[in-house]
Amino acid sequence: MQSWTLSAPRPDAAQLALAAVIGAVGRPHFAAAALAALEPAVGAASWAVYRLRPQRPPTMHLSASRGVPDTTGDCFAVYRDAGLYRRDRSFDAVRAQAHPGGAVMLRMHADEAPSADHRQAIYLRHGMVERLSVARLERDGSLLAVNLYRHDGAGRHGRFGEDQVANFGALAPALLAAVARHAEWQDERSVPDADGTSPREVLRQRCAALTERELDVLERLLQGMTYDGIAADLGLSLATVKTYRARAFGRLDIRFKSELFAAFVPGTRPSGLAQPSR
Repeated sequence: MQSWTLSAPRPDAAQLALAAVIGAVGRPHFAAAALAALEPAVGAASWAVYRLRPQRPPTMHLSASRGVPDTTGDCFAVYRDAGLYRRDRSFDAVRAQAHPGGAVMLRMHADEAPSADHRQAIYLRHGMVERLSVARLERDGSLLAVNLYRHDGAGRHGRFGEDQVANFGALAPALLAAVARHAEWQDERSVPDADGTSPREVLRQRCAALTERELDVLERLLQGMTYDGIAADLGLSLATVKTYRARAFGRLDIRFKSELFAAFVPGTRPSGLAQPSR
């Protein structure tokens, strides 16, 4: 029998970033952890992952910011509620693909935004300079887009550097696959148990005092969504989402999100959730 001790080449910035992103898949704080991993290689201060569907409003899977105020939820709410997505032609190159599944990389400066109101409401208002995206067309006709943003501030002035663009190009297809898997994980968290009981229904059974909005927030927390992502998804302000969260936690007699996750194990009833004491 022969054996070899393999000496792996020193990984570059893109490989290190991608390894950390993949390691964060399926974790509750994936959005923040993945952005922190990408920042040294790409220099993005925020990112958002959303899905565009024919004849339906878009949905955001996750978002996060690093070193700048987190306005990702506000930006997405404007993009959706003002109907900007209907006039967004920046993903036409993705839709032009003959077959679904192929990754397309896109780079767009604020001045190239699809319309003047898009540029003003999203980019100029929030100090966003440029967007790097990787997107693909899905078999159901939807479009999954991973978008990284360069901001004017926090030491990141101007456009993405050419090295950063090259790094993004090197990791973009695998990043898209990792994000798609995390989105699937989020969906799996909301699948009913074997007895047909959904997490929402189990929570309702545990505490009948929970309101529908409180259940909306808890359900999305269990899917791994960020507070900003929940706010964008529900069309609420971040402060309102946190108010619902605090009220729901009070009813369940818990204090931290980690307690909610510890008590709610996929495929089992959350026996750890206490009956409300008030």
